[in-house]
Amino acid sequence: MIRHALVPTALLLAVASPALAQRAQPAGEVERLVASFAGDTPLARDLEALTDGIGGRATGSPANLRAVDWALARFREAGVDARKEAFTMPTLWLERGASATVSGAGVSFSPRVAAMPFSAATPAGGATAPLLDAGRGAAADFARLGERARGAFLLVEQDELKDVDGLFREYNESAAIEVRAFAAGVAGVVYMGSRPYNTLYRHNVAIGSANTRPMLVMERDAAARALRLIRAGTPLTLTERIDLAPGGPYESYNVVGEIRGSEKPDEVVVIGSHLDSWDLGDGALDNGANAVMLIDVARQMKRLGIRPRRTLRFILWNGEEQGMNGSLGYTRTHAAEMDRTVMAAAFDIGCGRVTGFFTGGRPEIVAAVDRTLGPVRGLGPFTHVDVPLVGTDNFDFMLQGVANLVANQEPASYGPNYHARSDTYDKCDIQQLRLNAAITAALAYGLGNADVTWTRQTRAQVEELMRHSDLEQQMRTFNVWNEWAAGTRGRQP
Repeated sequence: MIRHALVPTALLLAVASPALAQRAQPAGEVERLVASFAGDTPLARDLEALTDGIGGRATGSPANLRAVDWALARFREAGVDARKEAFTMPTLWLERGASATVSGAGVSFSPRVAAMPFSAATPAGGATAPLLDAGRGAAADFARLGERARGAFLLVEQDELKDVDGLFREYNESAAIEVRAFAAGVAGVVYMGSRPYNTLYRHNVAIGSANTRPMLVMERDAAARALRLIRAGTPLTLTERIDLAPGGPYESYNVVGEIRGSEKPDEVVVIGSHLDSWDLGDGALDNGANAVMLIDVARQMKRLGIRPRRTLRFILWNGEEQGMNGSLGYTRTHAAEMDRTVMAAAFDIGCGRVTGFFTGGRPEIVAAVDRTLGPVRGLGPFTHVDVPLVGTDNFDFMLQGVANLVANQEPASYGPNYHARSDTYDKCDIQQLRLNAAITAALAYGLGNADVTWTRQTRAQVEELMRHSDLEQQMRTFNVWNEWAAGTRGRQP
C-alpha cells in the first residue's frame, strides 16, 4: 500500500545530531536540510509524473528521451544548474512485439511471452523448433538431453521469485545455463516466468549484444502446462515470433544537476541513480523512485542556499539496464577529473529503507561514511558491507579506482517487481522514500565537507581487490569482465 503521509517534522528534527563532526560546517545547516524533507516537497508528485505520465523508459525509446527532458526541466525549475551530457550506446535493443504458439498432437495454445533483452529477432514468419524439457538447466539436464538439444528450444523451469536473494541467484543460474545451452547448439532458451500471477518481465541475456539466438520468458502457468505435457509424453513444438527495433551505435544522455562547491569546486562528489528502466512496467522501484529522490535532495539544498565545500553532482544515468553505459560514458568523458572525484555513490534498490552502504572493499572509507550519517543516526542503525558490488552505476568508478558506495536497502517489494509489468507507482512507500531522501542529503552534505584521507586506487590496487574478493566472478556474470581484461574498460596501467 502506498502511503502519502508526510514525515512528522518532529521525527526528522529528533534524529538530527547537535553537530556534524566536519570541518568548516555552519551551525545547524545539515539539521535544516534533513528536516526539510518533512515538508510537502514535490517528491511524490515527481514520481507520479515520471511513472504514470511517462512510464517505462528503455534507453533508445521516445519515452526515455521525454524522461531526459523532464528531469532536466525539474532540476532547472528548482534553480539547480543542470545539463544533459551525451554518451554513446553501443547497440539499440527495443522489442516491437513478441508472441509464441505451442503445439502438439491435439494441443495448441498461445502463451504470453516477453523477449529477453539482447534476444535476436526471428524471421517475419517466426522460428519453429521442438520444445524440450530442460529441467533446471543443470549440467545433468544437458547430459540427459544430449544431441536432442541441438536445434531445439529448451524450456527451463524456475522457482517463483520471492526476494532479492532469489533475484541474484536467478542471475547467476541463468548465466551458467546459457553457457551450457549455447555450447549445445540450441535454437534458443525459454524460461518459465519466475514472477507470480503470470507477470512478465525483462531479464537480460547474459552475454548481452553478442547473443545471436531468440530468447524468451514465458508466463509461468503456460510454461508449467507445457512442461506437464512434455513430461506426460506429448511431443511439442514452439513457434516464436520476435520483432525488434535493432540498430547500431547511437547517442543517449545523462542528466547532471550540479551544486558548485564553495571552497573546493574542482573536487567532485557524485551522487547518482539511473533514469532508464525497462518498458514492461513503469520503472517506479527500478529506479524512478531514487531518480526523483536525488532531484528532491538537490532542490532542497538549493532552496536552503546550502553549498558544501566540494561540488556535488546529482547524476541521473541512462543506459544502466543495458550494460551501465551512461556511467561508463561519464568516466570516459570526465577522465581528467577522476583523480579529483572524491566519491561516487549509487542508489538503485527501490523504496526500501536505507540500512547502510556497500563500501566497495575500501575499509579506509567506512568511518568517513559513518560520520556523514551522524545527523540521521535515528533513522538507522546503519550497517555497512565492505565488499565490491557489480550491477549498477558505481561499477565504472570502482574500475577507475574511485571510492564508491551503493546504498543497501531493505528489499520491500523490489525483487518480485524487478523489471516487471508490476513495477508501478503504487509499489513505492512514499514516506520511506522521504526518510531515504533525508539520509541521502546527510550523506551528500557530509561527503561534500569531509576531510578526505583516501586516494584514488591504481589499476594494480583494483586488481588486488579482484584477487581478494568475488569481484571477477561478479564481472563475468554481468558480462563485463572481457572489457576489463582487454583494457577497454577501467583504469589503464
